[in-house]
Amino acid sequence: MEDKKKSKGRMLLLVLMPLLILGVYVLRLYDWQILNGASWLAKADNSTQTIVTMEAARGEILDCNGNPLAVNKTSYSVVFNWLYMKQETYEETIKTENATILSLIKLLDKEGVEWLDTLPITIDENGSYQFKEDSEREINTLKGKDYADVNSYATADICMENLIKKYEVEGYSKEETRDIVSVRYNMVKEQFDTSSPYTFAEDIPLDLVTVISENSSKLPGVTVEVTTSREYYDTSLIPQIVGQMGKISSQEEYEELKDKGYSYDSLLGKSGIEEAYEDILRGKAGEKMVETTSTGQLASETVTKAPEAGNTIYLTIDSDLQRVANASLEKNIKATRENGEALCEQNYKGSDSGWGEDCWAGGAVVLDVKTGGVLAAGSAPGYDSVRAQEDSSYYASLLEQEGNPLVNKAFSGAFTPGSCFKPVVACAALEEGCITNSTVITCRRKYDRFENDNYHTCLGYHGPITLRTALAKSCNIFFYETGYRLGIDALDLYCQRFGLGVKTGVETGESAGILAGPDTKDGVWRDGDTLNAAIGQSDYAFTPLQLATMAATIANDGTRLKTTVIKQITDYTRTDVIQEITPTVADTVEVSKENIGYVKEGMEAVVTEGTAQTSLGNYPVKVVGKTGTAQTNGSDNVVFVGYAPADNPEIAVAVVLDHGATSSYCQNVVIDLLNAYFYDATVDEDGNITMPKQESAGNSSSSSSEE
Repeated sequence: MEDKKKSKGRMLLLVLMPLLILGVYVLRLYDWQILNGASWLAKADNSTQTIVTMEAARGEILDCNGNPLAVNKTSYSVVFNWLYMKQETYEETIKTENATILSLIKLLDKEGVEWLDTLPITIDENGSYQFKEDSEREINTLKGKDYADVNSYATADICMENLIKKYEVEGYSKEETRDIVSVRYNMVKEQFDTSSPYTFAEDIPLDLVTVISENSSKLPGVTVEVTTSREYYDTSLIPQIVGQMGKISSQEEYEELKDKGYSYDSLLGKSGIEEAYEDILRGKAGEKMVETTSTGQLASETVTKAPEAGNTIYLTIDSDLQRVANASLEKNIKATRENGEALCEQNYKGSDSGWGEDCWAGGAVVLDVKTGGVLAAGSAPGYDSVRAQEDSSYYASLLEQEGNPLVNKAFSGAFTPGSCFKPVVACAALEEGCITNSTVITCRRKYDRFENDNYHTCLGYHGPITLRTALAKSCNIFFYETGYRLGIDALDLYCQRFGLGVKTGVETGESAGILAGPDTKDGVWRDGDTLNAAIGQSDYAFTPLQLATMAATIANDGTRLKTTVIKQITDYTRTDVIQEITPTVADTVEVSKENIGYVKEGMEAVVTEGTAQTSLGNYPVKVVGKTGTAQTNGSDNVVFVGYAPADNPEIAVAVVLDHGATSSYCQNVVIDLLNAYFYDATVDEDGNITMPKQESAGNSSSSSSEE
């Protein structure tokens, strides 16, 4: 009996509990919908919640020692926020918006501060609207259906007429109308709406912040926000490597990026490391919930997802060494040209051209032999990246300047290598059994394998020689014969293993260079072409980066490392290392250590008794290298490749002076680079290379024997 009572009690409890819970819900709904329904409805009608994106701080770019290259500067921006501007009706909002824009323009103009004016229409001296000169792209955009919506042949007056009507800009002077339309036009371009604020002016001075704050009641929807702007240090140091940032340039680009969280006015990397590592530098945007009343008053702001700053990138570039590379290239290119002009005036050796008077450009690369890291990448002539981005006339002048400064000569400038290519020919021929280290080939100045061949000659009369002397004296006859025995197919195969004619792996873009062969001659390849290729002529063209990689590969006994400009990646605060870049093997040349050793001996002899003896023979650090002179349309290219120290290589160097004519100025650059690396040579405030230590015997005013 007692068990039955307990069972009935439990059943009653199970029935009553759901009924009780349901009753609570019914009472709550009754309260919301019947008793206080009007109150809750009014609150819902009178407030709006919107998600607004919060941009993350961009990661910074530093050199190998932590010196700034591209960092963030705290600044102030004037921002329009639609949520804070909105009135009860759309018409009232537009009227308020136009009036606020004009008030802000007048305020900034009074303070002498620029605002973002992108409208490609101006008012001429007769008071007529006209298109800006050299703005075809912007004008075509303006005429599009999303903006003025006119035919391609429409005048500036017709464009303005449509825009004035579209943006309801009434009751203002012609100048005021034009300025208001400019802002409204750019707002549409950058998709200004409730969740995407519009930046009206960037990096404004602190005193203007105060002025705007004092006039806040007259500027509905306008706020001053603390932001970060990109600041570039030493903007002519490595402009192509660091790169630049810019806004989305087309609707197509925006369509590709919008799913990644980019808005139309987002800044992103456009070149160099800024572009290559955009995903790492950018960080992750945050979000905040903004609640406003129906009259546009701010009710509350709540951060729902905090932004995450981007990561910081350390480059392998040493700024001090890079400055020396840039300064030395500029100095020696100028000296080459001046010397060439003087020799031309003298009609030196019966010729008034070909003495370096046309030398305007050059490149230099210093590699860390043990890691493949690029310590310096000099490119001349140089330029200022920030000025090029901000000053259209300066950019236009760069396009016309001799030497094409916008091209990175170190990574993308492809030059005929000349005799500095001969170590690769030697390695390939030794490994393929075409020659041995003791093979004797006789040089009589003229190559005599083919009858009536008066083209293939040597600069010297070397007699019977072996590989060591052939490299030291750079004997063409020895390498004509070696190349003939080897053949172009085998030669090109070894080129690629040494990093010539293929990309080396550097992150910021590079040229693959050009390999000689039947493909470059429309399928017609002759024995004479092979002879030319064997001395670094024919169609071969390589970058200084590839040539330095070749030298580093020889120094590493045939192991080719992937080149890199990235040392490590840390978090934004530089506290935690996220990724340490370790050496990566790109290829092995499949040449025995013994055969590479024979080539090294010959390259040592280049410095101790050969074509680089005068300039580098007494350098306190033992250098291994190879000189090169290559015929071009104009003065000859001059090249040096090598590494040091000889017994325990640390760096590989390649220097090219385009149309440099003689070896001396090219080797002066090499000495400056060695002095910078081994003896801390630096560039002073006047741009002169100075030596803080006296141990070095290197002197960049020294001369060297010509090849």
